[in-house]
Amino acid sequence: MAIETLTGLNKAAVLLMCLGEEAASRIFTELSDDEIRQVTRTMATIDHIPVDIKEKVLHSYATAQDDFAGVFVKGRDFARKSLESISAEPRGKQLLDQFISGTETRSLETIALMHPRMVAGLLEKEHPQTVALVLSTQHIEHASEILYHLPEELRADVVYRIAKIEKVSPEVISRIDDALNREIGLVAGAEHRQIGGLDKVVDLLDHLKDNIDAEILEAMEETDPDMAEEIRKRMFTFENLVALDGRSLQMILREVNNDSLTLALKTASDEMREKIFANMSARAADMIRDDLDAMGPVRLSEVELMQQSIVKIAMKLEEEGKLVLSSGGGDELV
Repeated sequence: MAIETLTGLNKAAVLLMCLGEEAASRIFTELSDDEIRQVTRTMATIDHIPVDIKEKVLHSYATAQDDFAGVFVKGRDFARKSLESISAEPRGKQLLDQFISGTETRSLETIALMHPRMVAGLLEKEHPQTVALVLSTQHIEHASEILYHLPEELRADVVYRIAKIEKVSPEVISRIDDALNREIGLVAGAEHRQIGGLDKVVDLLDHLKDNIDAEILEAMEETDPDMAEEIRKRMFTFENLVALDGRSLQMILREVNNDSLTLALKTASDEMREKIFANMSARAADMIRDDLDAMGPVRLSEVELMQQSIVKIAMKLEEEGKLVLSSGGGDELV
C-alpha cells in the first residue's frame, strides 16, 4: 500500500482516525450527511494504518492548510440565510424563491438518492452520451452500481464516452435536464464542471464487480484501442503487483534483470519490496538490498519509467494468457 494509491476519501478517513474520536466528532458537525456516510464507510474498511501512511497523510494535511489558507464557508447556506433575513415582503420571498429555483433545484443530487437499479432502468432509454454525463456527476460507488445494472451492450459505449468528457457547458446540461426532467425531475447546475475523463473511468471500472471491467475494455478496444490501452495502464500500477500470487510474480521477475528491478524498487513500499524478495533467491534478494542501500539520489521519472516497463511485461504476459492481473480496487485500505 502506497500513499499514491489512496483516494481523497481514504486520506480523509485516515486523517480523522489519527486525530481521534473527539476531533472527528466535531468535524462531522461541519459535514453533510452524505459526506459523513462516505467517510464512515471508508473508516469501517480500515483495520491498520501503517506508520509511513499516517505520517504522509498528516504531512499532506499540513501542506493543504498552507495551500488553502483563508475562510471556508458554505456559500449556498450563507446566501439562503441572508435572503431569509430580508424582512421586506414580497421582495424577500421573491428573491428567495428565485435563488432556490436557480440552485437547489438545478442539481443532479436527486439521482444519488435513488436505487442504482432504478436509475439504470431510467437511463437505459436515454442516449449513451446522456447516460455518460449523468454517471460522471455521481460518486464512484453509486455510478459503478448503476453501470453494473445497465444493459451489457450499452456499458462499453457509456464508459468510452465518459473517458472523452472534459468540461460540460450550461447548454449541454440544459439538454440533459430536458431529457430527464419528465421521468426523474432532475435539473442540473449551470456552471461548467469537470466531471468525466480517464481518471473518472479508471475509478469507475475499479469499483465494478464480476470482472465486468475486462469485458468493457475488450469491447472498447474495437472502438478505440489506444484509449483502452491507456485506461489499462492507469488501472494497474507497479504497486498492484503485490497482490499477485508467487508463481505469477516469479514469471514476471524472470523477464527483469536485477539492475532494472533495483531501480524500480527505489520508491516501492516495504510490503512491495518484501513480496519481491520472497519470490527470488536469497542471494539475489541480498544483492538488491545492498544495491538499494548504496544507491544515491535518482530522478523520480526514471524510477517511474522502469516501474512502468515492468508493468508492461506483466500486461504482455496477461495478454498471452499466462497470468491474471487485478488492480485491487484502489479504494480499500488493508
